[in-house]
Amino acid sequence: MIYNLWNYLLFIFQRANWLSVIDILLVAMVVFAILYLLRDTKALVLLRGVLFLIVIISLLSSLRVLPAFSWLVTNTLPTLLLAIPVIFAPEIRRMLERIGRTGSIFAHEQYTSEMERVIQQVVRATRRIAEKKYGGLIVFSRLDSLQAYIDTGVSLSAVVTPETLIQIFYPKTPLHDGAVIISDNVIAAAGCVLPLSASGVLEESPERSMGLRHRAALGIAEESDGIAVVISEETGIVSLAHDGKLDKYVPLDELQDRLVAFFQVEQFSRSLMSRLTALFQGISE
Repeated sequence: MIYNLWNYLLFIFQRANWLSVIDILLVAMVVFAILYLLRDTKALVLLRGVLFLIVIISLLSSLRVLPAFSWLVTNTLPTLLLAIPVIFAPEIRRMLERIGRTGSIFAHEQYTSEMERVIQQVVRATRRIAEKKYGGLIVFSRLDSLQAYIDTGVSLSAVVTPETLIQIFYPKTPLHDGAVIISDNVIAAAGCVLPLSASGVLEESPERSMGLRHRAALGIAEESDGIAVVISEETGIVSLAHDGKLDKYVPLDELQDRLVAFFQVEQFSRSLMSRLTALFQGISE
């Protein structure tokens, strides 16, 4: 069997040409893109196992010395392909959402001097909340609308100040356990209920400080392009959730630069796209 397999692989390599190389590179790029979009999810582990099985089964089923096995694979493979969308339904939806958000990144202006002021106020509040170990969860709304989650909380439309945020997250207040959502440079609502992450990323963390707040922060980062700042009530450690990921233990000295960078990158991308569009329009005219 090993001899036949070696002859088969040798036959394939002998027939390879530059088109075959391009074909292989395209397939590799597609696989890499899928793995990248499914990063930090349980589906990534399952997908690796599925890809490994597909490779092994394909090699074995191509051997003429295993006719019964080849017949079994040929008749069951279509059923397995139909089952894949069912197994990976949440991850496929999340991947399509990420792809869709990349197409809307040039929708409107995002970073302004007022946003910089809001970020400064949030960082000041975060530092004091972390020192007092009150615990907190602050979400910056970006391109995706968070109105569905704003409606679950108490509408405020308040100016962003450290005093307001500290008062909201004071342990004995009714809004302490919910999230604050900042939209259009104001505190849109407090005490908001966010979706809990089901990706399994936090299950791999041994720290007790990774509780419901962190799961909610990661959940909103998976469901939208929002940026979530989460302060642990047990340790006062600050983490940052974005793009379906959770950056643990973000130093307070770096928090403002990290938040500003998220909005400045989008501003640069939109400016570049606007200039390219104007250039192409000028050429066409």
